[in-house]
Amino acid sequence: MKSKFRLILIATAVAGMNLSVIGCNKPPQTTTPTSPGSTSTSKASDNVADADVTTNVKTALLRDASLNKFDINVVTLKGDVRLIGVVDTQAQIDAAIKVARGADGVHSIHDELVLKK
Repeated sequence: MKSKFRLILIATAVAGMNLSVIGCNKPPQTTTPTSPGSTSTSKASDNVADADVTTNVKTALLRDASLNKFDINVVTLKGDVRLIGVVDTQAQIDAAIKVARGADGVHSIHDELVLKK
């Protein structure tokens, strides 16, 4: 009976140590360089999921009458929003950045919008 108890105790201790080691094995944080077209903002809602941020930005762009006819792709990673697409004028690029910056959860905007040739 004592040997079974010791075996269970040892197995539990080993399992606990393994879990503590695995829990400490976090991947290294990577940083991405900022592009010249990036701007940073700070909001109280910094903990919004990336999928929600993307949805917020896309919805805001679709609600803007001067931008809703363009196919502007929105990619979000850790609150950093990348706007990708083709528009007609610089004013539309400026408007898209302004609209995106106002969306909930956005930390920074990376402008990859280009003018139609």
